[in-house]
Amino acid sequence: MTGFAARTFGCLLPAVLTLLVAAAGWSGEAAVKPNKKILYFTKSCGFEHSPVKRTDDQPAYSEKILVELGKKASYEIVCSKDGTLLNPDKIGQWDGFVFYATGDLTKPSKSDPAPPMTPEGKKALLDAIAGGKGFVGIHAADDAFHTGTDKVDPFIQMLGGELIRHGPQQKAWMRVADSKFPGMESVQDFELLDEWYSPKNLAVDMHVILIQDTKGMTGWPYARPNYPATWARMEGKGRVFYTSMGHREDVWDNPLFQKILMGGIAWSVSDAQAEVSANIKEVTPGAFTMPVPDEKATEKPAKKAARQAKKRVEKPAKPAK
Repeated sequence: MTGFAARTFGCLLPAVLTLLVAAAGWSGEAAVKPNKKILYFTKSCGFEHSPVKRTDDQPAYSEKILVELGKKASYEIVCSKDGTLLNPDKIGQWDGFVFYATGDLTKPSKSDPAPPMTPEGKKALLDAIAGGKGFVGIHAADDAFHTGTDKVDPFIQMLGGELIRHGPQQKAWMRVADSKFPGMESVQDFELLDEWYSPKNLAVDMHVILIQDTKGMTGWPYARPNYPATWARMEGKGRVFYTSMGHREDVWDNPLFQKILMGGIAWSVSDAQAEVSANIKEVTPGAFTMPVPDEKATEKPAKKAARQAKKRVEKPAKPAK
């Protein structure tokens, strides 16, 4: 090769390699795909569940577990109770959201001094999900923005269900409705000790994954036909997953729960695929039949005390012997 030809080849080589790399569909930057960043939001405006309760500023039980599970799945899980992280100027940094949160999250809370969500942040969250961001709700998530009235909050509409009430912790059966959903591979019907939520305002377009078998359960919230306990649905372009499991720390330790949860997270951020057409009417045909509340079980303490006092007054005195 002549000197001129060698110099020409040397000048052309970088350009040729660049074209070959582009044609192959990869580059040095694209070869290292950044981990997806997911916010695990655990704020409580009301009752704070023990798996999300922090002590001495140390991460909560569930936070430790989810961070480690995230690392194994190449997710960056950021745990926070700071509602401002959902503000319009910050929400774009998240690829997905995991909520274990209760109450009106836009209100200050004595039990949780972290800043609440702003109304603008709540709207930004719902817009982000509708636009394609993933969302996962765990256990108490269907108690967030729980109105206690017939009005259904937009957050509940997005999630697909709202807490009515729960009974005492007890063993109950989960019946598998979809064994093909991510995380459900090889999962069969199972019995688990947990606190089970009884929901209302169920979305008609939800895809049921696990069914709450109410046979033999204790408490008026379960005096109803079988209903969805874990489900998936689409909210616009966004993927929404919810599971009622997760009240107890030993449930968080359970490999089966972890498998189901991480499958839901993977699906929500589009790292796994599933058919999620509506099946609620087929697999839980009685799901929209609501339980009848036990008035004595649901009355407030002050009202209960007044009722008992009135009963004592009205009770005739025993005649003296």
